[in-house]
Amino acid sequence: MEPELIADYQCETGEGPLWHPMERRLYWADIPRGRLFRYDPATGEHEQFYEGEVVGGFTIQADGALLLFMARGAVAVLRDGTLDYVIDELPQERDGRFNDVAADPAGRVFCGTMPVDGRLGTLYRLDLDGSITPVVDGVDISNGIGFSPDERKMYYTESAARRIYLYDYDRGSGAIANRSVFLETPDDGTIPDGMTVDAEGYVWSARWNGSSLYRYTPDGTEERRVRFPAKKVSSAVFGGEDLMDIYVTTAGGQNKAEEGAGAGALFRLSLGIRGKPEFLSRVGL
Repeated sequence: MEPELIADYQCETGEGPLWHPMERRLYWADIPRGRLFRYDPATGEHEQFYEGEVVGGFTIQADGALLLFMARGAVAVLRDGTLDYVIDELPQERDGRFNDVAADPAGRVFCGTMPVDGRLGTLYRLDLDGSITPVVDGVDISNGIGFSPDERKMYYTESAARRIYLYDYDRGSGAIANRSVFLETPDDGTIPDGMTVDAEGYVWSARWNGSSLYRYTPDGTEERRVRFPAKKVSSAVFGGEDLMDIYVTTAGGQNKAEEGAGAGALFRLSLGIRGKPEFLSRVGL
């Protein structure tokens, strides 16, 4: 099936698509330009509803608000157009930004930062009380995070290393341990980016500079790939009332001549495969 173009805001780095289950709308971001968008599949309407500082990633809170992960290590709740800061900044991230984030089954958030000035990034865990703890250091482009259907494993993407790791995950404490390599992608100029996990436990990984979204079996075998008219396929998430649609973001919208006609756009796939809901964050609730 050919991907269906849903909206094209010519995003520089379209990222972080999330289905909002209470609103039944799809949200996504344009990271460097601090823009946020939403799409209502019931009406076909979409809009940019926010523009501000860099937004490296976001989660949906259990009360319906958005939790934004921004530049300088700042974290803020966005509700009715107003930002309420949970963390004003992290001193060690003052020159950097968050990149990709994901709520865990208990409502904590795993949130990674980008390398800056020769210093590698860090994966943090933001707990329900707003405290933040580094859990993985020395990360070269922190990226996609997902959880197995039994909630006992966590996937974590380190893009520049071209690897998706698999950790044992403990819901009670939020601890991760016993890292192994789930997948290493070819050294061909492409890198694994955002990801999600479907109801069967298969992993969907977007391939930056690879024009594709890949589906892998739970043992890491490629099951299929879907091509897009954009080099930089950045992330994917399941959405819709029955979680049977896959929404996919792309980047490079400022240079379509080189990056592809669909660069920077949001796409939808309907492949007859059901997703599982992404978890809601519960920070401060």
